[in-house]
Amino acid sequence: MKRLSDSKTARWTAMLLVSFAMMCSYYVYDVVAPLEDTLIKTFGWATVEYGFFTSSYTFFNIFLFALILGGIFLDKMGIRITGTICCLLMTAGVLIKAWAFSDWFPNDSIVMGYHFRTWIAVIGFAIFGMGAETSYVALNKVVAKWFTGRELALAMGLQVALGRLGTAAALAVSLPLAQSFGSVSAPIWLGVMLIVIGSLSFFVYCSMDRREDLALSAATVTESKESFKLSDGKSLITNRGFIIIALLCVLFYSAIFPFLKYATKLMIYKYDVPEHLAGTIPAMLPFGAIILTPIFGRIFDVVGRGATLMLIGSALLAVVHILFALPFGNVWWMAVIIMILLGIAFSLVPSAMWPSVARMIPHKSLGTAFALIFYIQNVGLMLVPILIGWIIDRFAIRTNDALTYDYTIPMLTFAAFGFLATFLAWRLKKVDKREGYGLEKPNNVQRS
Repeated sequence: MKRLSDSKTARWTAMLLVSFAMMCSYYVYDVVAPLEDTLIKTFGWATVEYGFFTSSYTFFNIFLFALILGGIFLDKMGIRITGTICCLLMTAGVLIKAWAFSDWFPNDSIVMGYHFRTWIAVIGFAIFGMGAETSYVALNKVVAKWFTGRELALAMGLQVALGRLGTAAALAVSLPLAQSFGSVSAPIWLGVMLIVIGSLSFFVYCSMDRREDLALSAATVTESKESFKLSDGKSLITNRGFIIIALLCVLFYSAIFPFLKYATKLMIYKYDVPEHLAGTIPAMLPFGAIILTPIFGRIFDVVGRGATLMLIGSALLAVVHILFALPFGNVWWMAVIIMILLGIAFSLVPSAMWPSVARMIPHKSLGTAFALIFYIQNVGLMLVPILIGWIIDRFAIRTNDALTYDYTIPMLTFAAFGFLATFLAWRLKKVDKREGYGLEKPNNVQRS
């Protein structure tokens, strides 16, 4: 029986369906980022309180081990069941989050040092994060399932690019939408609608996945019969290349996603960009990734050099944050140039990192492998916003009753993450040469 994935049209349709769902979730993840200053002025939040809310996305994934359990559940129960549960969790989470920021929220008293509204938003964002992060694991396994031995890196690059489109939309429209409707909840309610539509998109994919599994069943190799065992996790944590990539991932993304949470404010206070335009410059970052990530992914497929791509991207990341830390050049066009460079770095590393994991790890353990990487990444995404929020509060400078911010130390902190990621990428090249993972070799692209 012919597999559905043998059809180029079918496998690219499958990728687009699941990638659209991911794009919607990325919008929700980043939708509050441009609203930091508005939240502080509207609800009386401190920067530390905003950092606490931002980091809450990871709470259940880390402290309840929901992400690791989700990866194991994915390998045992399959994509369709796991993905459906994730869609329900994301929908519930974003609904709670939207209610917390709405105008009809009840008494907003102080509870344990934070506004009651903050606690409800934290719960909603944590529930959303529990579904979203496991869904990203599932979506990576979908692409590996349909594209291994074909255009794997290109497909993963396009998947990442579409996710970045959701981030770009959030950064670009969130603040204008909130100002237009006179409510910070307006762009979040748009996120509710997108999550519902994205869930419907995933359910359409499920029908294709069922047909694919029927073909695999005819070949006596079904996803559900793959002999994943908990003991397989031991092979992951003893795989040196896998550990290096996991650490590289957390350092790299800790210098990207938390930065985006404060980037709009950086544009306002450091580069004197008008508030209504401040989100457009950070929005250039994901737009650049939309174009470049598939290109670099295709290079990895055809030419190889995956570890080298990660090394170049990590080094460029460090350079970018050093440029952001410089005390001169505080004009909007300089911010644009630096953001373009960051967009290149933001494309280089993911285009090679995720396909490299799929090369190194057997498909039966791929869900658990991605889950472990995402778990470590979530630790960074929880701690770094709190750290940066504390640094900003600690080094804020009051002048004539006006509050300005010195972003030198926050940017140097992000640069340090970039330098550490560069060292790990260099180590990965050495380990790849010794262990023979083949990360510097091209993909075996089949024609169909």
